[in-house]
Amino acid sequence: QYNLALMYKNGEGVPQDFKQAIQWYTKAAEQGDTMSQTNLGSMYKNGEGVPQDFKQAIQWYTKAAEQGDVDAQYNLALMYKNGEGVLQDYMIAYAWFNLAAFQGGELPRKNIDIILERMTPSQIEEGQKHSKELYDKIYNRDK
Repeated sequence: QYNLALMYKNGEGVPQDFKQAIQWYTKAAEQGDTMSQTNLGSMYKNGEGVPQDFKQAIQWYTKAAEQGDVDAQYNLALMYKNGEGVLQDYMIAYAWFNLAAFQGGELPRKNIDIILERMTPSQIEEGQKHSKELYDKIYNRDK
């Protein structure tokens, strides 16, 4: 389902059709596929094949981010940083950027540096606390 959605999104072997891509991504995303959830989030964020809907983007990014998908974590952090579909919240953005950076992302680290300049020491402390809670929830759930 994911591969078929990707083919429709990119027009590989089939005519490009964002609506078909949305349908196939949705089927796979509802079964827990994180790449489909992330790509579905991006399509809602960008209004590809559907009306632009930041709230739907947040929903799909969150599902994938909570399963450890680094791209979803980064995109979710950007939405909190920029206040897209949610109230702007540097502490939550910091926490998600931190998790994405933990997985080796350079862009999350750069964004952390940017928002740290805008945060108070107490906000940084809260962001670190939230980051640890998310980390424990996502990566230590089997323990």
